Amino acid sequence: MTSPMETGVHLLSTATSPDEAARGARVAVLPVGSFEQHGGHLPLITDTVIACLIANRIAEHYDLFLLPPITVSCSHEHEDFPGTVSISAATLIAMVDDIRSSLRRSGVTKLILVNGHGGNYVLSNIAQQANVDEPSVALFPGRDDWTRARDAAGAVLNAHQDMHAGEIETSLLLHAHPELVGDGYQDADHRADDRAHLLVTGVNAYSGNGVIGQPSAASAAKGELALDSLVAACDEHLRALDER
Repeated sequence: MTSPMETGVHLLSTATSPDEAARGARVAVLPVGSFEQHGGHLPLITDTVIACLIANRIAEHYDLFLLPPITVSCSHEHEDFPGTVSISAATLIAMVDDIRSSLRRSGVTKLILVNGHGGNYVLSNIAQQANVDEPSVALFPGRDDWTRARDAAGAVLNAHQDMHAGEIETSLLLHAHPELVGDGYQDADHRADDRAHLLVTGVNAYSGNGVIGQPSAASAAKGELALDSLVAACDEHLRALDER
């Protein structure tokens, strides 16, 4: 697999301060990724790349303020695999809270959290608490957004069956950053539909190779269709924030 340092992956905004002053956006977009195993065919930065891919597209499409990503998050269920690094839920809460406070001081009152890692359950609580007084934080993509994206892409499996390093994640990278996808994805399928004790045992108890899903069904075309669907779906979240 090509080293990420040798690719053309760009995860950071290159906007200047005058650029953002001219934009005058009231909504910021914060990609939240992870640094965790994704089998042998996808890199540790997969969730960060996907979160940034979605965030970049919606920021461009809706003219929003794009923030740099949070690149390490709550990946404790993957810590049996080499390379995975986690932070505590409390740390992630503090990071998002500090970022929101800084944004408010500069006049940006709304935030879209673009979550690339399903294990960041705490982001739901952050959004719920933030929205008690008024709509201010959207968590995107939601479950329904991913379901529509999978349907648009013609995915073989549903989200539960294709949980990690599977068809959709591999498709998104094949579309946007094919240099990050190793050839082994064609033979990396692993089904583990019954994962009743995942929070207790972690992923390793259900998948020796770290994959839960069907990456062999992935394609660049599916990734493009899924991404287009997600960009369109963000409009509903902006309306919920009273920003459309």
